[in-house]
This record gives sequence, structure tokens and C-alpha cells, in this order.
Amino acid sequence: MKTKAAVLHGVGEEWQIEEVELGDPVAGEVQVRLVASGLCHSDHHLRTGQSPVPFPVVGGHEGSGVVTKVGPGVTRFAEGDHVVTAFIPACGVCEPCSRGAQNLCDEGAGLLSGLSIADKSHRVTQGDTGLAQMCLLGTFSPHITVHEASLVKIEGDIPLKEAALLGCGIATGWGSASEIGGTKVGDTVVVVGVGGVGINAVQGAKAAGARFVVAVDPVKFKRDMAEKLGATHTFESMEDALGPVGEMTWGRLANSVILTVGEMTGEFVAPALALAGKGGQVLVVGMGEMVSQVPMSLFELTLLQKRVQGAIFGGAGPRTQIPKLLNEYRSGVLNLTDLVTTTYRLEDINTAYDDMLAGRNIRGMIVYDEADW
Repeated sequence: MKTKAAVLHGVGEEWQIEEVELGDPVAGEVQVRLVASGLCHSDHHLRTGQSPVPFPVVGGHEGSGVVTKVGPGVTRFAEGDHVVTAFIPACGVCEPCSRGAQNLCDEGAGLLSGLSIADKSHRVTQGDTGLAQMCLLGTFSPHITVHEASLVKIEGDIPLKEAALLGCGIATGWGSASEIGGTKVGDTVVVVGVGGVGINAVQGAKAAGARFVVAVDPVKFKRDMAEKLGATHTFESMEDALGPVGEMTWGRLANSVILTVGEMTGEFVAPALALAGKGGQVLVVGMGEMVSQVPMSLFELTLLQKRVQGAIFGGAGPRTQIPKLLNEYRSGVLNLTDLVTTTYRLEDINTAYDDMLAGRNIRGMIVYDEADW
């Protein structure tokens, strides 16, 4: 079928809205009519070259919608099912999946290859040219054909538009505090960078029972949103936060410092380690360069038994984390509605990313309707 998509043709270029050909699902695949797609900072990394991907590429990896077709052998989904995309596929049978680490599924090795899981070909084309799909999804298009390992079925009572963010921003942020971060009742958690991921680290830390949830961001609008969604204190920088965090914890400092900045560089690690107390940890969630220099105090790391920990998808598998988060939403603990601060048409995608980079939204979202389908 013919559909439109936001296509990126090279590093430093703008998104172009173009007509593409979307292939039908082959064995193990599903076609979905999307209702919404989140505008994640990770897709901007395609433009900067920080995420090495073959061009041209259809962006987008946070999506929600309704199944319209299923390929041969598909048993997990049927036409009419409501689904959320998961930027990490979960095959369920590889070694990491078998030990419960679905967020480290072996199929993730091909996320930036542009080649489908099912048969290593392209599902989106323009003439004789195959287009990559960001994270094998490409949700900057109202229709997608993807492998069933990259989808999670959700119940019909969940609003599809807000559910789109569950496939990346919410699960990654929430899990960085509550899952891999291991926040306990009474802990102190510092979240650095209050974007679409960081705001959910704030929510996750609050839900886990942290006594102090400290949000750090230079943008006042984002600090205000953090207070609305659970932060007890906010500061413009880690340096500004250091003294007050020491005072409020009687010198013990933070149990966890979660780095959810949009452009992760090595310079953030040392001040984050300084905010962490004895036995504390720094969780690196924001994505940086493939090769980075990270200056830090090894003296402090060793003698105070601190830890620097990487985290993807919040340290939990999509098939366990997304249903859990839906129950948090139903119980009123997870706020979905306020996360989407601005909605856009697909044609306005470049404006949407300008707004994100200028700090004018927490999470922007593309909304699709009859005019797109």
C-alpha cells in the first residue's frame, strides 16, 4: 500500500514528508494503523549522526494503534487488537529473553540495520530503494508493518493516544528509577534532565516511595512540570543541587542519580557521582556518542563504593513492564495525560523538533486521523 512518511536522507538534513510503499506482512509480521507517535530525542540523534543508521530512514519508534493485517503464523495478535510498539523487540526465546532480560533481546542487534527481523529485507520502499525504519518500526508514518516481537497488546480501556509513550519514554524513565534503579521507600533520587524520559523517572521514583525526588533542568517550564508530577525539589544544575541535597539528607546525599539528558556526554558523570552518597549509583539513561571520554574520580568510585550503571528500557522487558505501567495508570499512580504537552501533524515534524530542542515541550506527539489513513 502507498502511505506517507517522514523520511531523513542524511545527517544534518530536515525531515521530508514523502510517499512510500509499505509492504504487506510476511510470516511473523503485523500491519498496524497508528493513532499516535511520540517525538523522542533518540530520533533527533539520526539527524545529528549519533545513531548510525543507513539512509534513507523513516523515523519514529513510539507508536500506538490498531492491527489491520497479520501475516502467516502470527498467533499473538489479530485484526482489531490495540497495540503499542516497543523499540526493543522481545523474541522470547533467545538467551537474554529466556532469563527474563527481554530488554536485552538478541534481536536488538539489528535495530539500526534497517532490515526486517522476518527475512532481512526492507518493508518500506521508494521505487527500487529500500528505506530503513527507526528501531525496525518507523512510526513517523500512519501505517507500519513490523515483526510481532516489536509489539505489545493492550486492553481497549487504555486511551491509544497517550499509550504511544509506553513503548519508550515512560517505560525507560519509570524503570530507571523503580526497576534497574531499585528505589526504596525513604530513598533520595536525583533526576538530571526533565524531558520525555526524565519526567517519568520522577514519576517512577515517587511511586517507589522515595522521600526526596530532586529534578534538575535549566528550563523553568520543565522544572515546574517535574513538581507537578512528583518532584519535591528542583534545581537548574547539579552544582546548584549539591549543597541542598547534602543538607536535606544530613550529608548522606543521593541513593541514585539518574542521567536522562537528551545529549549525553562524559562531562555529566563526575558531578553526578558527587551527588551520589556512599554505595550510591549513577544510572546513565541518556544516549551519547559511541566513543566517549568520561572523566571521573576513580578514588571516589572505589573508596565510597559507588557504581555507574547503564540502562536500556528501564532495565525491564516490554512484555512485563508495559502491562505493569498500565495498571499504575488505572490506579491513578501514573499520569499519562500531562506528559503530552503539544500535539502536531506529521507535516509539522520539523517544527516539533525545533520546539523540543528549545525546551518548549516535555513530550511532543504526532496524532494521526482519517486525513492520514
